[in-house]
Amino acid sequence: MDQFLAQIFAVIQQIPSGKVITYGEAAKLAGYPGYARQVGKALGNLPEGSKLPWFRVLNSQGKISLKGEDLIRQRRELLADGVAVSASGKVNLTTYQWHP
Repeated sequence: MDQFLAQIFAVIQQIPSGKVITYGEAAKLAGYPGYARQVGKALGNLPEGSKLPWFRVLNSQGKISLKGEDLIRQRRELLADGVAVSASGKVNLTTYQWHP
């Protein structure tokens, strides 16, 4: 695994239950400011059954970026994690954003 992925995954692994961060914040915390899109790609390529809490990462507006069944799946994971999510996939970042 290359350094970028290792650092991104290390940050995401630390997000506590009931909290979320944005793609951009994950990139910045990993030492790669401006790499939000690459974080999204990395999470999109996780192997099936990965234990990484990928569902705790949202776009800069606090929304789930995924569509269809993937949006439903991420919303279900967040709700089970204790995060309030609207039917459209929006999370209140003021309440739920993780600030390490």
